[in-house]
Amino acid sequence: MNNFKIKKSEILFKGKVFDIKLDEIEYDSSGNNGRREVVLHPGGAVVLPVTDAGKIIFVRQFRYPFQEWVLELPAGKLDPGEDPQTCATRELTEETGYTACKITKLGYIYTTPGFCNEILHIYLAENLTPGNHAREEGEEGMQIIELTIDEVKNKISNGELVDAKSISGVMMYLNKS
Repeated sequence: MNNFKIKKSEILFKGKVFDIKLDEIEYDSSGNNGRREVVLHPGGAVVLPVTDAGKIIFVRQFRYPFQEWVLELPAGKLDPGEDPQTCATRELTEETGYTACKITKLGYIYTTPGFCNEILHIYLAENLTPGNHAREEGEEGMQIIELTIDEVKNKISNGELVDAKSISGVMMYLNKS
């Protein structure tokens, strides 16, 4: 249970990827006022593709907020009302060109629960068939990288793989096995 009531709530910003909401609250026990800024995000899907040879397919893509190339699992934002598995299937093909005969949900994560309501649904993709990717405009230059699980562990240990959704997806995959 929460220990406050919302006195006022307003959307301060409406964007293409997310909105920002400001809630003014009052704590039940003290009567003190507070403010909560919340990023409203539609959520997304992450896909951990495993080849028949047991390698995990990652992409390296430029991430604007960090101004650097980041190694990560294929992922994307949910369209309004979209099923997360549909999104995972779409993103796998868009970013890597692969399609999967078998997609299994591994779980979900809250990405930054202190200020954002984004939920990422994580899927395992198996029995892959190569094909042509259909990348979006901002995804030019994206590279596909296949890594063994030992290579993935090493990249996490040495700081080459720092993307939280990818590390979470790998952990869920290892716990499934």
